Amino acid sequence: MAKSLVIVESPAKARTIGKFLGKEFRVESCMGHVRDLPEKTFGVEIDDDFRPRYQVLASRRQVVAALRKASKDAEAVYLAPDPDREGESIAWHLAEALDLPKKRVRRVTFNEITRRAVGKGFHESRDIDMNLVNAQQARRILDRIVGYELSPLLWRKVARGLSAGRVQSVALRLVVEREKQIQAFRAEEYWKITARLVPEADASEERAFKAELALVGGEKVAIRNGDEAQALLARIGGEPFLVASVEKQLKRVAPLPPFATSQLQQAASARLRFRPKKTMLVAQQLYEGVEVGSEGSVGLITYMRTDSFRIADEAMAECRGFIERTLGPKYLSEQPRQFPARRGAQEAHEAIRPTSVERTPEALESCLSHDQLKLYRLIWQRMVASQMAEAEHEITRVAIRAGEGEFRVSGRVVLFDGHTRLYELLHGRDEQDEQPLPPLTQGMRLRCLELVPSQHFTEPPRRYNEASLVKTLEREGIGRPSTYAQIVSTIQERGYVELRRKVFYAKELGIVTNDALLPFFGNIINTKYTSQLEEHLDDIEEAKADWRDVLREFYVPFREDLAKAAAEMTSVKQTLAEPTGIECPRCGSPLVIRLSKRGRFMACSAFPKCRYTQALDEEGEPVAVEKLDEKCPECGEPLIVRTGRRGKFIGCSAYPKCRYARPLEAQAAPEGAAPKAPPAPTGEACPRCGEPLVERTGRRGKFIGCSKFPKCRYTRNIEGEGPPPPETTDVKCDKCGSPMVIRRGRRGRFLACSAYPKCKNAKPLSEAGPAPPPEEIGRDCPECGKALVARQGPRGRFIGCSGFPKCRYTEDVSGTAPAERGDGDAGSDETA
Repeated sequence: MAKSLVIVESPAKARTIGKFLGKEFRVESCMGHVRDLPEKTFGVEIDDDFRPRYQVLASRRQVVAALRKASKDAEAVYLAPDPDREGESIAWHLAEALDLPKKRVRRVTFNEITRRAVGKGFHESRDIDMNLVNAQQARRILDRIVGYELSPLLWRKVARGLSAGRVQSVALRLVVEREKQIQAFRAEEYWKITARLVPEADASEERAFKAELALVGGEKVAIRNGDEAQALLARIGGEPFLVASVEKQLKRVAPLPPFATSQLQQAASARLRFRPKKTMLVAQQLYEGVEVGSEGSVGLITYMRTDSFRIADEAMAECRGFIERTLGPKYLSEQPRQFPARRGAQEAHEAIRPTSVERTPEALESCLSHDQLKLYRLIWQRMVASQMAEAEHEITRVAIRAGEGEFRVSGRVVLFDGHTRLYELLHGRDEQDEQPLPPLTQGMRLRCLELVPSQHFTEPPRRYNEASLVKTLEREGIGRPSTYAQIVSTIQERGYVELRRKVFYAKELGIVTNDALLPFFGNIINTKYTSQLEEHLDDIEEAKADWRDVLREFYVPFREDLAKAAAEMTSVKQTLAEPTGIECPRCGSPLVIRLSKRGRFMACSAFPKCRYTQALDEEGEPVAVEKLDEKCPECGEPLIVRTGRRGKFIGCSAYPKCRYARPLEAQAAPEGAAPKAPPAPTGEACPRCGEPLVERTGRRGKFIGCSKFPKCRYTRNIEGEGPPPPETTDVKCDKCGSPMVIRRGRRGRFLACSAYPKCKNAKPLSEAGPAPPPEEIGRDCPECGKALVARQGPRGRFIGCSGFPKCRYTEDVSGTAPAERGDGDAGSDETA
C-alpha cells in the first residue's frame, strides 16, 4: 500500500512530526515558501483584475521536483504548514506547484507539535481554506504594488536603491515624528522640595523616609526657579511637621496573560536583551522541536505567531494541577482565569505557552541551548503565573502638614506575593512607592532632618526602542504578529533609522524620505488607514469581502496619488546637487552633494560617465583620502584606504577601472615591532594565471602568493618558512580521483584533495585517524535549513551545519550563534 505524503516547512518540524506518525506516512520538508511573484518583474496583471503571475522560486526548484516525484505514488498528500494565513498560502502554493488533484489534498493544522495535537490535526483534516489564502494573497499583492511603484519614485526623487513599503513607511513615520518632537522640544526648569522625616519620638534615623511637597495653600505647587524654591523654604522651613492623614488600601494585583507575539518580543527585549528577530528565531526552534532525552524531538511551545490570549482547556487543567501540587493551594487562583480577547484577535489560535508545564525549565537545562533555555523559562513562568493567585499589597498614603505646605508620601508592603513569586512584574514605580514607612498615625509629630530643594528639567518624549516600537505597531493595528520583527529590521537595513544605545534615531535619509512621501501619500502612510486595511484583510478571511474589491478600492486612489507625486514632488537630488566649488580630481567636473544610506557624500556631477565619490564627515567636511606608500599590484596606480558596506579596506585609486581590493591590515604595529611590509615582488609568474608572484606575511610566517589574490589563490611556502608541506596519503579523492593530502587549517588537520581549488573535496581527520561521524542534534541550520550536527574539533566539541563546506554556520555547544538571525514573511516587498 502506498504511503501518504506529509509536507511541512522545515526539516526539524518534519523530524518531530515523523516521530508521531506511523510507517504509512512519509514526512518531507518544503523549506518554506516554494512560489512567489517574480523577483525582477512586477508580476501582477492590474488590467486583468489583479491576476498574480506566480513562479517557483529558483532556490526551491530541486525541492519542488523531489516533492512532485514523491507525491505521484502517494495515496494522499497532507499539507501541514503553520496554522495561519501564511501557512495556508504555503499549502495552496504547494498544491499548485505540485499539480495535485484536489481530491488527494488534505490540509492539516495544529497549534502545538505534540502527539495529541498532531493526531487531532490529522483526524480533523480539511480542504485548503481559500478565504485564508486570498487574505494572504491580497496582502502580498498590496505589498508588491506599493513596493514596486513607490520605490522607483524615490530612486528618481531622493536616492537610488531606496525602498518604500505599505507598513514599513508607517513605521518609519512613527520614528521620524518622534525624532522631530525631540528636536523641537525645549526643556523647562522646575524644582522639587523634599523633606527627610522621622517620627519625633524615634531617636534613630534609620527609619527616616522622604516626602515631597505637593500643595501650598491648598493648590498644586509649581516651582519654576531656584528663587521661588528658596522663598518657599523660608516660609515652611521652621514650621512643625504633623501627620495630617493616613490612608491604607489593600490592592490586589492580577497576573498578566500568557504571551502573544508582541508581548513575547517586548518581554524578551526588556528581560533578556533579545532583539525581536532573535526572539522569533529561538521561539521557532522551541516550537518545531528539540531533542529531549528519551522523548526524542519534542515541540516545547505552541505556535509563536499569535495575537490571542486563549488557553486550551487541557492545558489550563494541567497548569492548575501543577500549581496546586508544587506550590500549594493558596497559590492557585480561585477560578480558572481566562483573558479577554483583543479586537481583531484570531481566537482560533492559542497564546504562546509550553506544550506541557510538567517540562520545567530546570528539567530541560541539559537539553536546551543557553538562549533557548532563557526564552523557554520566560514563556513557562508567564503561563504558570497566569493561573496563580493575585498578589496582595498594602498601599499607605500619608499627607503631612508643615504650615501652609502639604507633603505627601506613599509606601507599599507586600502581604502575599501570589503570582509574583514566579513572574515578577516590571513596574516604572517611583522610588517613594517602594520605601518602607514607619508606623504613622494622624496627628503624630515628625522631626525634619533635612529639607532639600532640587532642580529638574522637563524631558522630551522617549525614543522608541525595538520593544516599544513593536508595542506601538500592535496598539495601532499595524501589521500582524508574523511581521513585527521584519518591519523593525527593515527600516534599519534600509538606512532610514539606526539603533544607538538600544534606541532608534531617525537618520537624515529617513527624515528626507518620509517628508518627501507624506504630502502625497498621507492618506496611506498613516496608522488609521493601515489599521483599517488590516481589518479589510480580516474581512476577506471571514468571507465578508472579496479580495479583488479590496485591491481595487486601494489601487484607484493610490494610482492618482502616484501620478501627482511624480509631477509635483520636489527632487531631493536636485536640491542637494548644488556645486560645492570643488572640482573632481578625475575629470574636472564640479562635485555635488548626494545622499545615501551612509549619509551625505560628494560625487562627480558627470555621473555616470565619472563615478568619483568622496566621503563627508559628521560636520559635512570632506574626509581626506588616505594614500598608502604602495602601488596596486594589478595596474600600478597608488593604493588608498576606502570605505564600503563592511567598513574600511584597501583599494586601488583607479576604481572602477581597476577593482583590486584587499582587507585593511593593521596600520599601527605593536610597540617595539616593525611595521608589516607590503608584498614584495619575487620576479616569478604564477603557474596558475601568469600574474606576478609576491612575498607575503601571514599568521604562520612568510609565504609566496599570487598578486591577483583573491581572484587567484595560488600559494606556496618559502623554503624554511611557513607550515610544513601537505602530507601525502594513499587515499583517492572520491570526486575526481586525485590523491588526497593532509592539510592543516584553523580547526586542525583535515583530509583534502590535492587538486584544490579545482576540486574542493575535504573530509575531517583527527591526529589518531578519521574523526568520529557527526551526530545530529535535532535542530536545523538557520542559514540553509540543513540539519545541525555535533562535531569534534581541535578546540573541543562544537555544533556545525551538515552542509559544510557550502554552509559554514557554527555555534558553540551552548547554542550561542555567531550572529543573530531572524524570520519574517518570505518574499515581502517591504524589503524590495
